[in-house]
Amino acid sequence: MHPARKRHPAVSVLAAVLITLLAVLATLSPARAARAADLPGFVLSSATATLPAELSPLANGKRVQYVSTNVNGGLITATGLVLTPKAGKNNKIVVWGHGTTGLADQCAPSTSQAVFWPEARAAIAVLLQRGWTVAAPDYPGLGTALPHPYLVGASAARSMIDNAKAARNLDATLGTQYVIDGHSQGGQGALFANEFAPSYDGALVLRGVSAIAPVSNADLFAPLIPGTAAQGYLVMALYGLQAVDQSVIPQLLLAPTARQRTGVLQSGCLNEILAAFAPLTAAQLLVGGALPQSVVNKLSKYANPGQKAPSAPILLVQGTADEAVPFVITAGPLLTQLTAYSQPVQFVEIDGATHDGAVLQSTTTVADWIAARFT
Repeated sequence: MHPARKRHPAVSVLAAVLITLLAVLATLSPARAARAADLPGFVLSSATATLPAELSPLANGKRVQYVSTNVNGGLITATGLVLTPKAGKNNKIVVWGHGTTGLADQCAPSTSQAVFWPEARAAIAVLLQRGWTVAAPDYPGLGTALPHPYLVGASAARSMIDNAKAARNLDATLGTQYVIDGHSQGGQGALFANEFAPSYDGALVLRGVSAIAPVSNADLFAPLIPGTAAQGYLVMALYGLQAVDQSVIPQLLLAPTARQRTGVLQSGCLNEILAAFAPLTAAQLLVGGALPQSVVNKLSKYANPGQKAPSAPILLVQGTADEAVPFVITAGPLLTQLTAYSQPVQFVEIDGATHDGAVLQSTTTVADWIAARFT
């Protein structure tokens, strides 16, 4: 079973609001009920957000709770930020997709600056300085009572697009053009969003996607993780799979030593999770010391972008010294997969850059590329 999650009173209220909305929709005429497709992005609540010191001089922030959908199309609530530039504002939207923070509610960047990573602050600062409104989703399950479908790319992608819709619903001066810029888990989600945006984003027009060290080709590297310092990512990925596929039961896949440590998935966030599982051997992590092929196949299905044609140009950024997402995966199979389609792909290799360093060292490059996408 998924680790126990605490239900916050505010989440219960929002759930009740959503149920009420659905009940109202059920009473509408067929013509008006057809507008239910417009519900994703509907803002359930908004409140002034406390921003990190690097961003508070640049933007006014709102924490929003909005309607999104799960991978099966069911309506859910999601949370995130809408950051409006204090100076030089134009009518363009950039969605920022953050890297891994964890699985628990306290790992939502919109409410916890401890996981509002330094590289995210640096990237967003440059976007704000260009006058773009930034929509920054937490991703489904972070900040709500739902389990977080970690590394299920289509899940994060929906919340990204719907956070952009929420920004427009808050600010009528915003136009329809938007770009998605993501790192790691967020880069993966951005690539997934690029695959189905035209059929999902309604009035919005996706102009491009920037993916920095995105997760991809999980079937190639996931089997290599057991016994390494990256084991915490794999444990989170198993619970992420369970959130969309109940046939995946982490407690049956994890060895006893690892099962004893799963409490950290709710008590901590990324750094605590990595520290808890890093010392284990492969045999202490997984029953039999290896992932079953059936699970590897499911990871491939849910976590691998590039399985469908993208709809907008792509900027792919990767550091050669990345310790989390192997350079050879991004520069090899992922680049090959993406360039097989018709949309242009620009690949930027940053020599010596680490996983987070690739974001810090590419902020201007990425912003210049985004500016060229907007018309």
